[in-house]
Amino acid sequence: MQNSRSNSILTATLFLAAAALAQDPTAPPPTQHPILTVTGKGVQIYTCQQSPTGPQWVFQAPEATLIDASAKPVGTHGAGPIWRSNDGSTVKGELLQKSASSEANSIPWLLLKAVDPSGPGIMTRVEFIRRSDTHGGASPTTGCDVHHLNAVSRVPYTATYTFYSATP
Repeated sequence: MQNSRSNSILTATLFLAAAALAQDPTAPPPTQHPILTVTGKGVQIYTCQQSPTGPQWVFQAPEATLIDASAKPVGTHGAGPIWRSNDGSTVKGELLQKSASSEANSIPWLLLKAVDPSGPGIMTRVEFIRRSDTHGGASPTTGCDVHHLNAVSRVPYTATYTFYSATP
């Protein structure tokens, strides 16, 4: 009986250790609670620029509308990166972690630390921002050469943005 119990404890310990290793690096700290989840629908903007290795698409900015679960626009997302709520508040994000999307041609999942909040609304409470469930938005693979320098490509994408705070 003792051996069976020891095996069960060992199995559970190994399972938990494997789960911790497999955890998504874009998950927020365990002390954080989601206070707002929206879908971003828009484009990722790239410009064809000369680099030391030749012309390449370079990320410029996102441009998206933030939509709540009832399909109502509740804000925007743009360069900075900055999220603006229709309630007048804004928050900027600084990249902490990145994880490749499981979907081909999709931008990575991100975990960002919220900085520089402003305004009287929900974004001033945000401590972390997570971009997940991305579809599309990856830089183009063709069309950038010496004849197309400064060309702009607007690649459609959608993503889930979850805003977190230690106080629910």
